[in-house]
Amino acid sequence: MINHLLFNFFHLIVTPTTTDPHTQINWFQAIILGLVQGLTEFLPISSTAHLKVIPVAFGWGDPGVAFTAIIQLGSIFAVLSYFWQDLTQVFRGSIKAIKFKNYESNDFRMALGIAIGTLPIVFFGLLLKILVPDLDNSNFRGLTTIAIASIIMALLLGLAEKISKHERNFDHLNTKDGILMGLAQTLALIPGVSRSGSTITAGLFMGLERSTAARFSFLLGIPAITLAGLVELKEVLSASFTINEIIVLIIGVISSAIFSYLAIAWLIKYLQRKDTWIFVWYRLGFGVVILINQLLF
Repeated sequence: MINHLLFNFFHLIVTPTTTDPHTQINWFQAIILGLVQGLTEFLPISSTAHLKVIPVAFGWGDPGVAFTAIIQLGSIFAVLSYFWQDLTQVFRGSIKAIKFKNYESNDFRMALGIAIGTLPIVFFGLLLKILVPDLDNSNFRGLTTIAIASIIMALLLGLAEKISKHERNFDHLNTKDGILMGLAQTLALIPGVSRSGSTITAGLFMGLERSTAARFSFLLGIPAITLAGLVELKEVLSASFTINEIIVLIIGVISSAIFSYLAIAWLIKYLQRKDTWIFVWYRLGFGVVILINQLLF
């Protein structure tokens, strides 16, 4: 079994893949892929990279754009559920601040930072789709790009961890933080970068506490993740699915939601006590193995 997995992993480059929305996935594979989506969407290690590499390493082939887009809805549900109280407070506080013209309110500044911070990834995301035809199947989303991005982001996260003062907590966030982290979020358009990875790294560079950087990263990511999921969902809903395929998709979404919620809760608690070096070394090793595979095969 282990030899088979290693053989598949080191021959990714010559393994045929497909983006057919009707790629045959069974319920067990749906659970595993939901787990991969859930964990890697919020841990700073890139969901795009793992959803491309892991299924092929197991010999399942590429699950396709349709499946990966739909199970992302589970991650959206999880992050909205986990931060529902925070979102409600920010929304109500912002309305109150506008009503009384209290623009120095922390809730208003938070909402403004999230709103402005979302604009860069929306703009550059649309620009990328226009400039790169058939983006999902282009070389831009290839394994070499993923490997290089993973290695570079590992080095940047390590540097941020090393030089950050880890002083500023959630009460000291401002609109400027939202803008800067929003610009960092655009790097996630490059496969292998990781949205949470780029934003948490930026937060550490800005002197935020580790758990604060993660929490703000997740809040900032809600509009981006939701918009991306809805755009992809709109494109794939035009395809027809059988009852069995719909059941498998539902299983994948539920799995994704459960493991996304667990990943969010675990990471925030983990970063309250420990540093990010485990992710630095993991990303570095992950990228190096893929790059070696690309060069040798």
